[in-house]
Parts: sequence; C-alpha cells; structure tokens
Amino acid sequence: MRSFLKPAAGLVRLVTPACAGCSSEYAATNSTTAYAPYVSATTASDLDPAGRPSAYSLAFVIVDGDDCTPAWGGTAAVDDAAVASRVSALKESGATVRVAFGGASGTEPAEARDSASALASAYGQALDAAGASAADSDVEGDALTDAASVDLRSEAIAQLQEEREGLSVSFTLPVMPSGLDDDGVALLESANDHSVQVSTVDVMTMDYGSSYDGDMGDYAETSAEAAHDRLADVFGLSDETAWHGLALTSMIDENDVENETFTLHDAARVREFADERGFAWVSVWGSFRNRRCDTTGTTRHHRHHQHHPHRLRDRRRVHRLQRGGPGGRGVRGGVLRLTAEC
Repeated sequence: MRSFLKPAAGLVRLVTPACAGCSSEYAATNSTTAYAPYVSATTASDLDPAGRPSAYSLAFVIVDGDDCTPAWGGTAAVDDAAVASRVSALKESGATVRVAFGGASGTEPAEARDSASALASAYGQALDAAGASAADSDVEGDALTDAASVDLRSEAIAQLQEEREGLSVSFTLPVMPSGLDDDGVALLESANDHSVQVSTVDVMTMDYGSSYDGDMGDYAETSAEAAHDRLADVFGLSDETAWHGLALTSMIDENDVENETFTLHDAARVREFADERGFAWVSVWGSFRNRRCDTTGTTRHHRHHQHHPHRLRDRRRVHRLQRGGPGGRGVRGGVLRLTAEC
C-alpha cells in the first residue's frame, strides 16, 4: 500500500440503495458508488438483483470436514453443477462475481492447509469453478488471530497472483468505531510482506457489541473514518487514495447484537457518505436478508436473517476510468499495491 492507488479501467456501474414502495425520503437517486452484495452461492433469493449490483460476492468457500476440501458453505463441492448454474444466472445482468473465502462460521482454507501451494490450488479451484477473477478473504474471529494461517494465506495469494495475471484480491475485516484492530493491521502487513497486490479493504460495520446502542449510520461513518486514517498512516497513503481503497459492508436490519439495527435511514446515510469519499464499493450482508417494505415506509424488525425491510435499487449511470498501469494494477512504488476495482 505504499504505492499509488489507481482506478481500474472499464465501466463502473453506479448504484444507490432505496426501498420499493417506501416514502420519498428513501427514493432512488443517482449514486457514484458501486454496489456488490453478498449472496448465497447455493440458494437464490428473489432479491439478489435488487439494486442492480455490478458484482456479487459469493459466500462462502470453507473446507469440507477432515479432508480439507474447499466447498461452498462446507457442503457443496466447488464444481457443483447447481452452483455453476446459479453463477451463470447471476452473471446474466452483466455483473461479475467475486469468490468470498472464510466468513464467521466454518474453517477458512488457510486454517486447514500446511503449504502455500496446496492453499493456492484450493483457492484456484473455487475461482475456476465460478469463472471469477476476483477473490475476497473474509477473515475474522480465530482466523484473524492465527498468525501462521495469516502468513500462509498471504504467501498463497501472492503465488496465485503470479500465476493469474489481473487477479483482484480484497480483504474483508471486522472494524470498530475506533478503526481496525491490531490483528487486522497485522494481516495487511503480512500481505505487504508477501508482495500481495490488494485492491480493496472492506470493513464490516456491524456487531460492535452490546454497549453500542446508538445510530448505526453514525457508527458506520466513524468506523470507516478511523479505518481510513489507519490505512493512510500505516501505509503512507494520501487521503484520497486511502478512501478509494476502502469498501464498506453493512448487516441490514437487526444485527447479531440485538440492540444494533441498520435501517433505511442508515442505508441512505452510508450511500451518501460513500459517494462523498469515493469508496471502492458498498455491500450488504446479505441479499437473503432482504424483503420488500410496506407502502408506508415504516421499518419492521425481525430476528430471522431471511427477512429484512430494505430493498436496493439504482438508477445506473456509467463512468469511464483510466487504467492505472498494466492490468489495472497500482504503480509499483512499494510492496503492497492497492488497485481500486470491483
């Protein structure tokens, strides 16, 4: 991250969160930030295309049992025909797919391998099966504090990028209103040490803890500001470059922490904030938590993750960006390069 972040070449689809049939306060407006929700790799939701995503994050590849085989959700083989059909359907709109590894549950492949080449092969199998050229590692919990697996992951990803020109790599990390914790920074430093080219750091603005019972929109902005400052300070990035290297993922509706609820008002604030700062993209966990709201625009909260009062929609515009070096990668001024792409 000590080099300049350059925007990716090509077309960036511009989206905005809104609500079908809700009050004018949440009516769709033009947004300059790409939208890339998390979706289930195995189960379709009617609201997967809501918001006209420019990309989908397919969740999650973890290992299957004792044999350490990578699988969708730990159960469906990465080359499962039903998953392949689902991926094809997601791509019909012109959206791309990003393979998401890890997550809060199960075992991330790096925790189950003892060689970088074997791990790179496991990652590659999933990418090939999905026809994807973008990989995201959602690293949290024990996986984030396991220094050995953190370094192994960095080594494997660097190897994979050597083998696959143009492979886009992002990391999704937990964040607090105080910013990234030391383990999150250590992971990025490990990637730096192993010459990984990182396009984006996606911060999960959710599940802060029982003492955080305030406005989730405020917390999202504060968390992103703090993460931005940490990235800029640690890796010597300009303010603008650090913003372009950030993405933000919110957990829509009621979070795992009962007193935290992400509302339509919060979504509108996050959208506006992301536009102002120039985020790489915004995301939600996840499309399967979404449902249409009622015509009054009121919010009803549910414990179950499959229900959510928000709908995402956009009025899409297209904006051309100039390529930053070969393959859209950052100028080689240091070990870790950020390349804003999605």
